[in-house]
Amino acid sequence: MTAPLHEPTAEAAPSAAEEAAVAGGDAKAVQGRSLGRIAWERLKRDKLALTGGIVVLLLVVVALLAPVITSLLGQDPNEYHENLIDPLFGTPTGSLGGLSGDHLLGVEPVNGRDIFARILYGARISLLVGFLSAVVAVILGTVLGILAGFFGGWIDSLISRVMDGLLAFPQLLFIIALVSVMPNEMLGLTGSNVRVFVMILVIGFFGWPYIGRVVRGQTLSLREREYVEAARSLGAGRLYILFKELLPNLVAPIVVYTTMMIPTNILTEAALSFLGVGVKPPTASWGQMLSSAIDYYESDPMYMVVPGVAIFITVLAFNLFGDGVRDALDPKASR
Repeated sequence: MTAPLHEPTAEAAPSAAEEAAVAGGDAKAVQGRSLGRIAWERLKRDKLALTGGIVVLLLVVVALLAPVITSLLGQDPNEYHENLIDPLFGTPTGSLGGLSGDHLLGVEPVNGRDIFARILYGARISLLVGFLSAVVAVILGTVLGILAGFFGGWIDSLISRVMDGLLAFPQLLFIIALVSVMPNEMLGLTGSNVRVFVMILVIGFFGWPYIGRVVRGQTLSLREREYVEAARSLGAGRLYILFKELLPNLVAPIVVYTTMMIPTNILTEAALSFLGVGVKPPTASWGQMLSSAIDYYESDPMYMVVPGVAIFITVLAFNLFGDGVRDALDPKASR
């Protein structure tokens, strides 16, 4: 007798052990991942966004530790060094604006104050105004935007008209007029602290309509979803739906818009200080340093370059990080 033409081999019938191994591999391949983990994995693949986030983190740490860093270097942001200034021209002696081992970024014209120390202290003002005014805008925008989108009707119409009015209002002119008439003491604050407080409130107040529109639009879409209708059918109240069903799904656009709002607020603070209605001297501010550098941009260009580069790096880092967060939370908008 001859052997059959298609004799079954050992490979054609997998063993029970192999089937178990394949099943185990499939189980690992379909492991569940949270939305936060998925977003983090996307963000890790964006090198520019990670670089921007690291720079932002370093800026925050440096601003918080500014007194410690300057004391370790033996510099005070308000200490004069007239011996380092040319008495004839009022510019720093030496090259590159008086740059040396003691003064890492040189000294200011006329008074000789250490630029590095003032850059560190200026970062505190810029980041403080940028972050806190964004917090004010996010709180107001989220609350009013979700109310307008969820309830609709006359509430939506009223809030929407207020947003339209604020968006058309000349924010910069209003802040200049308001700060110029502010008293030197208010609510226990004095001097530059009053102006910082006013800038935070006013910038945040005029910034909430932007995020309010985003939240309102998202709420209008989310309130018609199946899970919201299911919650209503089960007897859930309005507050439960707002805080348990809608607000968690609004976190992503709120976080994204916040990261994009902070650099805008930093630029606004710098512009106000540049125009002379920001913090009062001798409090250090990047915009104030740029304003003072105008008279010396030919004889001492370093005095203008340093605060300008500080503003550029800060805003660029926030924008890169904000773009990365947006792409990580919304894959449809990925680059």
